[in-house]
Amino acid sequence: MPEGPEIRRIRDELAAAIEGKTARRVEFHLPALKKWNGRFDGLEVEAVTCRGKAMLTRFSNGFSIYSHNQLYGRWQVVPAGQLPRSRRQLRLAIHGDQHWALLYSASDIEVWPTERLQEHPFLSKLGPDVLDEGTSTALIRTRLEDQHFRGRSLGALLTDQSFVAGLGNYLRCEILHQAGLHPSRRPRELSHEALSHLSATILQLPRQSYASAGITNALQRAEKLMGKGALFEDARFLVFRRAGKPCYSCGATILRQQQGGQACYLCPACQPQ
Repeated sequence: MPEGPEIRRIRDELAAAIEGKTARRVEFHLPALKKWNGRFDGLEVEAVTCRGKAMLTRFSNGFSIYSHNQLYGRWQVVPAGQLPRSRRQLRLAIHGDQHWALLYSASDIEVWPTERLQEHPFLSKLGPDVLDEGTSTALIRTRLEDQHFRGRSLGALLTDQSFVAGLGNYLRCEILHQAGLHPSRRPRELSHEALSHLSATILQLPRQSYASAGITNALQRAEKLMGKGALFEDARFLVFRRAGKPCYSCGATILRQQQGGQACYLCPACQPQ
């Protein structure tokens, strides 16, 4: 599933293509939404924003289209008139004069009055977005110490969108490794220094991933590895999907464990239980 940095980069692409422009035709292909066909045609796309992993496309009629890629959804921006070859099912199409924005395979798409978006069942429960400029390390630290979160294991907490929005499994693994913390640890068990380090890392790594198109490894290390012929996917991570390989920091073998129904990767030496 795309995580916050990937969704934010898709938002940037969508905004560049359709924001502030007229949607000549908007097509809904999910049966429950076909009643909206024709009701967005000829309207201005006022803004394309995202919150965590949710995309919000605001139109000049006072309504917004909410979409969540879930596991299989994928946006594509193409030149107008050039429908891509794909075996995926087209769910939503926004046709502009210069570009088309096409959403494939997603099943979580809704139309909401823009002024009521804060009532949306998913959006209303989101914590602060780790990619928003207004989200500070002090705010993250406060949430880690909050009674609702301080007793939970970090492995579960970091993927809970009500704690912070935008983190998923790869960021969870990378953050915990960078912070030197085992996923079973709880905020209430951590020293002031460990909480401060974790708070900073929760913001730093997603923002680095967004800026670098997905790299959470040390940037110079990743660049060096790719310069020697490593594939991007093999160079981008610190521990994620690196089970059986040596830790970059200490050389110990990276482990793969189940945590909250997902594979969690960690270094047993750098992240003692």
